[in-house]
Amino acid sequence: MKTAIQEYLDALKGKKAAVLGIGVSNTPLIHMLLRAGAKVTACDKRQREDFGGKIEDMESLGAKIHLGEDYLDYLAGQDVIFRTPGLRPDLPQISAAVAGGSLLTSEMEAFFQVCPCPIIAVTGSDGKTTTTTIIAELLKAEGKTVYLGGNIGKPLLPDVRMMEPTDFAVVELSSFQLMTMNQSPHIAVVTNLAPNHLDVHKSMGEYISAKENIFLHQNAEDRVILNADNEITRSFADSAPGAVSLFSRKEEPEGAAVFLRGDTIWVHDGKEERAVLLRKDILLPGDHNVENYMAAIAAVTGIVRDETIRAFAARFSGVEHRIELVRTLNDVRYYNDSIASSPTRTMAGLKCFSEKVILIAGGYDKHIPFDDLGPAITDHVKRLILTGDTSSKIRAAVEAAPDYSGCGLIIEEYHDFRDAVEAAHKTAQPGDVVLLSPACASFDKFKNFMERGNTFKHIVRELRE
Repeated sequence: MKTAIQEYLDALKGKKAAVLGIGVSNTPLIHMLLRAGAKVTACDKRQREDFGGKIEDMESLGAKIHLGEDYLDYLAGQDVIFRTPGLRPDLPQISAAVAGGSLLTSEMEAFFQVCPCPIIAVTGSDGKTTTTTIIAELLKAEGKTVYLGGNIGKPLLPDVRMMEPTDFAVVELSSFQLMTMNQSPHIAVVTNLAPNHLDVHKSMGEYISAKENIFLHQNAEDRVILNADNEITRSFADSAPGAVSLFSRKEEPEGAAVFLRGDTIWVHDGKEERAVLLRKDILLPGDHNVENYMAAIAAVTGIVRDETIRAFAARFSGVEHRIELVRTLNDVRYYNDSIASSPTRTMAGLKCFSEKVILIAGGYDKHIPFDDLGPAITDHVKRLILTGDTSSKIRAAVEAAPDYSGCGLIIEEYHDFRDAVEAAHKTAQPGDVVLLSPACASFDKFKNFMERGNTFKHIVRELRE
């Protein structure tokens, strides 16, 4: 009897398959399709010299390659088109191909179609990666075989052949991946929602609609975990086809829920409640990480034992680029929070520290308002060092904050990222915290938030007393 992945690949043998984007998730897909006998056309906006020999390898295996500004002009007549997540599905070339009979899909959509084991998926504006990682690590600690991937960086379709029905796939899903999804995971988690990626999405409504796809295609046996403290995510409960579990740091929701009572995280399964984890036993700092744990606990309830959760929380120090302590120099602590590509994420990071910090912020403009960030900076920041395309917008939001005139905040702007970091170092005094938490995407100066964070860490490690 053939497996689902064998049947899927057999159906593609001899078919014309276009893969849009030759990046991390699609490169293994291209090789898989070639091995399956598909006639693959790989397309990317970048030039040949940007790939370091990767293109020649694909060509030697039989792939056709189209690169450059007109890379989308070769889709007519394709049987199936695999879209990279950051590419809108309604671009004219893609729409024309679909109207002509092409099937539009993606590596992640194909994975959902053929995955033989339960899928737990996480989305949201903030906290996705940490929550996804916690869920995966809790399952591993319980002795489960876990496949972690999706937006977190690893394509999972090539691993399907190794998966067993008793395993778990844990995936992080972005709004771009979810835009065209017509399947939902067995367990869906939505951490929170706030304005984000409005440089790509046409509206906040479109962004929210994309996120809803994580649960809209569930059935009655599936579950969705929603943040009850977020107005948007709480409203999703009314349209959920499966069971709903809420998590809250501020109240005790009725029914199945995970909530904070005093300094303890409790679980209510709809019948009985039990204390699971003390807040003081969570190694990660900040209210947002309490929420990340509550979301994760709700997802693994009934699968992972409470004692496993407690032991893990006491030793888990976090994910790179998320309130990551880089170095202590002259009693000044330097933290890398490069993942903070939205104002809400930076606001959560600022609340992790009891003292006012030296904040390095600014970056690529995603057209997200900074109105709420301004008062948070006046409350939690002693010196604001701005760099990047959004410097003037963030400054304006801070100067418009009600408490700005009397807060004593110093604001500086630097065009060069290294100059910004070195300025923070020169002005820091013993006991200070220097925090890189940009509140913006990185694309004005860097390929991604990881490159930005690694650059920050490199500069900080080079600093001299």
